[in-house]
Amino acid sequence: MSSSTGPDNGLPVRMPRPRQSGRHRRPEPVVAPDGAPALVLAVPGAPSGAVRSLAEEILSIARSELPGMDARIGYVDGQDEEFPALENVLAQIAAERAAAGVDAEESPSAIVIPLLAGPDAALMRRVRQAVLNSGAGAELTDVLGPHPLLAEGVHVRLSEAGLARADRARLFTVATAADGIILATVGGEEAVQVAGITGMLLAARLAVPVLAAPLDEEGAIARTAEQLTSSGSQHLALAPCLIGPEVPEGLLASAAQEAGCQTAEPLGAYPAIGKLVASAYGAKAGIAGPGQQQGAALR
Repeated sequence: MSSSTGPDNGLPVRMPRPRQSGRHRRPEPVVAPDGAPALVLAVPGAPSGAVRSLAEEILSIARSELPGMDARIGYVDGQDEEFPALENVLAQIAAERAAAGVDAEESPSAIVIPLLAGPDAALMRRVRQAVLNSGAGAELTDVLGPHPLLAEGVHVRLSEAGLARADRARLFTVATAADGIILATVGGEEAVQVAGITGMLLAARLAVPVLAAPLDEEGAIARTAEQLTSSGSQHLALAPCLIGPEVPEGLLASAAQEAGCQTAEPLGAYPAIGKLVASAYGAKAGIAGPGQQQGAALR
């Protein structure tokens, strides 16, 4: 009889697997190095507890993609300690790094990532000004979209609202599925053009017409709804290509009511948002991480 290799109670022992070698070996997890710039998420809109929870959840996802980051939140409209202004957060980071003896000329003190799915010239001017006013030597990334992961996120939000099939491959049908999508954005004409790229990706996923429209232009959503219905769509859905904090409260609901269509929720803390934040940070900081394997932004 062979001798037992398990513990005294006779239960089997799970032995560690040997490390894989060759091309199928799993990549080692990437960790932000010591002294790396801080990641500062520039959050637009009116600060609130809900907005802070959303931003914290997105940063939590980003940290899981690239552990070891010093990640913080700065509010574009922040005014106090509870919701610190972006400029103040950057100045504090610069002071901390100077006190620790970090050479400011070797790398930026922080990398600022706007929490925006698409361009918004007015908001970006304010973010740039805050970066300059801080004197922190921080660098600013572009917005997060357009990107295939945003189209995926909008699709998921539509399916959660019962307005789209969750997966075309499974041929799963929804009785209330929309046959025309209005992809809502804010930030002017450039934002609509950029959202249109995400709209093409979304149309390919859903096999229904998708038109981008500005949520912050009076009557634009209703006009786009008329355009879709005149081309044969009967059941419309309003899908925000927006993260959430940048949308004034009540604007989404009122636009959907005016256009006579149902609406999905904004992207919020959909996991892809955190991945895109980590990817944008890693690209700017020169740190290659898993998030950068998701594909580059489309512009």
